[in-house]
Amino acid sequence: MMRHRKQPDRRKLPTAWASSILQARRTAVRPLLGAVLATLLVPSPSVAQQAAPAVAPAPAACATGDHRAFDFWIGIWDVTAAGQDQPTAENRISREHGGCAIRENYATTGGYTGMSISFYDAARKKWHQTWMGVDGAALYAEGGLNDRGEMVLSNRNTPYYQAGAAINRITWTPRADGSVRQHWQASSDGGETWRTVFDGLYVKKR
Repeated sequence: MMRHRKQPDRRKLPTAWASSILQARRTAVRPLLGAVLATLLVPSPSVAQQAAPAVAPAPAACATGDHRAFDFWIGIWDVTAAGQDQPTAENRISREHGGCAIRENYATTGGYTGMSISFYDAARKKWHQTWMGVDGAALYAEGGLNDRGEMVLSNRNTPYYQAGAAINRITWTPRADGSVRQHWQASSDGGETWRTVFDGLYVKKR
């Protein structure tokens, strides 16, 4: 009958001998632990093959030159009416919704306020603006850039215009010094003669 060899009691072994046994076991465990960690940290070839390829971002919906045609109006402006030597209103013009809309918030020193939304209708190839003021008067105008780089919008160009009604025409002119002139005209005789409704100079606030 084989007799099992009795393991020495470490508590009775000399300190140096006991330390050498523990060190040998630690040394044997370390390679095994390193192999396990390497397996966990390095992805298998099958996982790497399943990784989704990079997808290029889709182009912005409103990034064409036509959509940028009215950008010269964007900013925070002091507006001075013709014949005045001090600003008579403040107008905040911002690009919104990924550049697909331009929002206007207008307020005069006398308490009148209004806002508009302008956008380029790519299907119809026209700029459109809808205006609403605190007085409840709505204005719908359409158009685009003329040969001089001015934005010209008129209610006569819209499907809402009725023959014989007053014609409104608004022209925004970018100037070399960075300012913008807005000239609003109206005609009650089918465009034969025009009167000025508003003529203002936009200068960016400091």
